[in-house]
Amino acid sequence: MLTAAVALSSVVGAPASAKGVKFKKAPDGARITAYKWVSKNKRQLDVTVKSPALGGQSVKVRLLLPRKWSMKSKRTWPIVYLYHGGHDNYTSWARNTDVETVASKYDAIVAMPEGANGSYTDWFNGGKGGTPKWESWHIREVIPLMQLNFRASKVRAAIGNSSGGQGAITYAARYSRQFKYAASLSGLLHILKPGVPTMLQYVNSGNGQDANAIWGDPVFDRGNWKLHNPYDLAAGLKGTKIFFSSGTTGRPGPGDPNVDPWDIGLISEAITGGTDQDFHKRLKQLKIPHIAHLYGDGRHNWPAWRREYKFVWPRMMAALHARKY
Repeated sequence: MLTAAVALSSVVGAPASAKGVKFKKAPDGARITAYKWVSKNKRQLDVTVKSPALGGQSVKVRLLLPRKWSMKSKRTWPIVYLYHGGHDNYTSWARNTDVETVASKYDAIVAMPEGANGSYTDWFNGGKGGTPKWESWHIREVIPLMQLNFRASKVRAAIGNSSGGQGAITYAARYSRQFKYAASLSGLLHILKPGVPTMLQYVNSGNGQDANAIWGDPVFDRGNWKLHNPYDLAAGLKGTKIFFSSGTTGRPGPGDPNVDPWDIGLISEAITGGTDQDFHKRLKQLKIPHIAHLYGDGRHNWPAWRREYKFVWPRMMAALHARKY
């Protein structure tokens, strides 16, 4: 468990220029190289960052900015880090939901950083480490850049769908009490549950990458898997408000397409639900308060995630003390 991190403090980096605006660098040298307004009302912004954690790649973060936000303001705003699932990118939530409309009702920033198929971890790479370092990108680069340049406060939440949900809970547990709220929508919350490592290796191999490069071999490098397993990290969630949800039955739910029983979306959600049930039991053992929506029928897809995020959003805003307009 990581109880503190330099990345989460308000350190000041040297300024970098992007289209005439002077931006401060993250402690590791990550710097903003460009930005572009996505919406006419100048409340949706894409930021490009050159990331040392990702080997010098240029990756993006989409921001949703609240009313009266200003880079020159003397005040700061609470912030939500909104993570996407696999086979997607930083535009995922904007494309698949009305999060811009929902977020606009509250006085908080939303940051949607790129996550690719990185599994929200610094890759093990046979014990050698090195790039890509997705956890370092999200924690040691995105967070300080938001604080240093966009008036984000230290009051923060993390939420995501699928692997992004796993990432949100993992980060909140590894950086204990650094997030006021953490929420997972159909995230695998026990990656060492029997059968799950095999599934993850199969999925990650299908991405055209060495499956063992992410956390290592699930048998020989089990210790590293445990360091990134929400179930094993659960004690680090004390003091953080927790929400997670998933289907459990392997049957379609409200709004889901009518698919065959062997549909991968149904099978994967049933497996995910099993890990969430274990996680639910673990939190109860530790006497950690939480809200669990284990709703039975439901596929691993957006109809369920749209419904669940609208349930949790006002609760998350309340935990951040974000005023509703």
